[in-house]
Amino acid sequence: MAKHAAFDILYGDYYARVFGLCRRLLNSRDLAEDATQEVFIRAYKNFSKYKAEQPFWQWIAAIANNHCVDLLRKQSRSQALFGDESEELHEAEAADPSALGELMAAEDVHALNQAIAGLDARYRVPLVLAYFHQASYDDIAASLAISRNHVGVLLLRGRQKLREQLATKGGRA
Repeated sequence: MAKHAAFDILYGDYYARVFGLCRRLLNSRDLAEDATQEVFIRAYKNFSKYKAEQPFWQWIAAIANNHCVDLLRKQSRSQALFGDESEELHEAEAADPSALGELMAAEDVHALNQAIAGLDARYRVPLVLAYFHQASYDDIAASLAISRNHVGVLLLRGRQKLREQLATKGGRA
């Protein structure tokens, strides 16, 4: 009974954050709602494995991250979601890597959210994991089953794509 009461409190406190993470990763409100419910079901079933010394957000966000990445993989079985590392690196060589910092400094959250939503999943997912979930390159690489270097390349390309989208929509460069 105490487990149920404690989990109800955590559900109320963390639902919005988990939903936001799922929405950004999946780029769909409907899919995010379903994914968030599934994440909390999985968390409830495995609540006995949660270690109280670990922040709850890290634990539940890892469950959400893994579930959403699995969903994205299922959606794109016909093509590689994250592409080829060497191909991405070649495309990224000439661009400016400071795009995300400038976007955050611009404080235009709505435009940033729209630009992130407009990215292909192969760029959006690593960006969300790195900048909104604060996952390390190693954690992202493990979650996506790609190399650490490939994570860096995808983040670089993702920041470039964000800059391009925002420059097109708002006249910024």
